[in-house]
Amino acid sequence: MIEPAGLTTRPAQVWGGVRLVPLVRETPIEDLRLDVRLHDADFGVVAVDARTDYSSYIPHGYVATWGDDAPAAAYGTQLLSPAERTRTPDRMALRFHRRMARRVAKNRLRFLPLHLALEGYLALHFGGPEIAWREWSHRAISRGLSPRVEEAYTGAVVRGLDDALRVFEIHAGQCGVLLYVADALASAFVVPRPADYRALHGTLLLDLYGELIYHYAMLSMPVPDFGARIADANVRSLADLRAEAARQRDEWTAFHDEVMAGGLLGADYTYEHVYELGPYRLSRFLPPFERRRDNHIGELITDESGQVAYLKTFRLSENQVRRGHLLTVLAANDWSLPGTAAALGVTEPELGRRIENAGFGHLLRQDVRDHYRAHRSHAG
Repeated sequence: MIEPAGLTTRPAQVWGGVRLVPLVRETPIEDLRLDVRLHDADFGVVAVDARTDYSSYIPHGYVATWGDDAPAAAYGTQLLSPAERTRTPDRMALRFHRRMARRVAKNRLRFLPLHLALEGYLALHFGGPEIAWREWSHRAISRGLSPRVEEAYTGAVVRGLDDALRVFEIHAGQCGVLLYVADALASAFVVPRPADYRALHGTLLLDLYGELIYHYAMLSMPVPDFGARIADANVRSLADLRAEAARQRDEWTAFHDEVMAGGLLGADYTYEHVYELGPYRLSRFLPPFERRRDNHIGELITDESGQVAYLKTFRLSENQVRRGHLLTVLAANDWSLPGTAAALGVTEPELGRRIENAGFGHLLRQDVRDHYRAHRSHAG
């Protein structure tokens, strides 16, 4: 579970189908700061090794600085015009990479926001079968899931997000936001200090969003605003009015955290440690890939007590959840097709159909694929 200790939910603001829910810290984290590093090119290609390349839309990176209270300029920061900041492609394929964080000074780390999380998802059981079962092709045994490709949309094409970020008010003490599209939780974003949030608020437009969020933004109607309703009968003084306002705020906070954000905050995640930042730890996490519920991947920085200093999440589409679930069950059963079929409660030909529908059909031997197809045609 993700524990939002130290963060308080404030009333949401609505613009069309976009809802932003501010997160406020009572006590900012002063010994850790985040700065943005904008890149000259939107599309980056990195040679991981002689056989593996990573190519992706990479508009910006973060530079985390810790343990230094003295003012410091962000490493590699560039000043761009609004037109240059929104020069982004509509979609870009995301491919596997092994390293997303690099130390650039003694107490300074450069990393690519969301790419740490996406790398964790793309690397999910990337090596493929460890046992040379007869059903898998030579390519599956020798190359695993390479290439592993997913698609995402930039915030620039999520309808209404640009206007929402421009007109929404930033609260005093705001250190984060939960972004909803058609009241589906699209992303969570948390930083250590209010100054960091003000500097990075606009980068939400440069972030990556899943297929589900893009289509919700295109097809959704405006969402209703949740207004406070205070009964006159309960108010006899200014103190009564303050108490009723506080009660309404508390009720909204409880409803939001338990219902609207429950799918993110209440899930059991698998965490992977990535880097130590002095007293802080940079990690990424994967969801349980449960069907018919919210599944988010993400990355976070926590202190020694587990308090979240930085958080950024990406909501998976239902197809991405299916692929994650299928790979997880295959790996849990040593990539044995009979064992996996039994675990899923389906026949082997039905499992073969699921593997093909998930985009992994090329990993099966051609004669095995033909056999499964013929079996399904005969059964139909």
